Amino acid sequence: MKWNWGTGIVVGMGIFMIFILQYVVRVQVDKDYDNELVTENYYQEEINIDNNYQAEQNALILGNQFTIEKSSEGVVISFPETMDVQNINGKISLYRPSDQSLDQTIDISLSSSNYLLIPLHQLAGGRWDISVHFQYEGKQYLKKSTILI
Repeated sequence: MKWNWGTGIVVGMGIFMIFILQYVVRVQVDKDYDNELVTENYYQEEINIDNNYQAEQNALILGNQFTIEKSSEGVVISFPETMDVQNINGKISLYRPSDQSLDQTIDISLSSSNYLLIPLHQLAGGRWDISVHFQYEGKQYLKKSTILI
């Protein structure tokens, strides 16, 4: 076989295709490169986007009375003192972008105080996206925050 520029181009393209294919196979097989969806119900979540926007606006009206903060004990979610804690119900979603198996959903249950503590031992170190979605007297509230532990 005679080696010329045409043969070199074909061999180069073949080597490049083999490189790309081995990369695709490695990404699909190796758990370190696991590609996960943010949510399993993506289309259902998109339908609720207008309701979520209104709930976020309601939470903005509360201002500094409704906060999500990191403390030495864990993550503290403070609700407004003007609200009756017995009438607050909803969910807290803890989303870990790097590992879907660590995601958690916690029901909001307040007894006497206007804050909820999520202890540090329940959360692995790293980035957490926290969404607090609750209802009070028929009005929806949603606050999102990113915290590094």
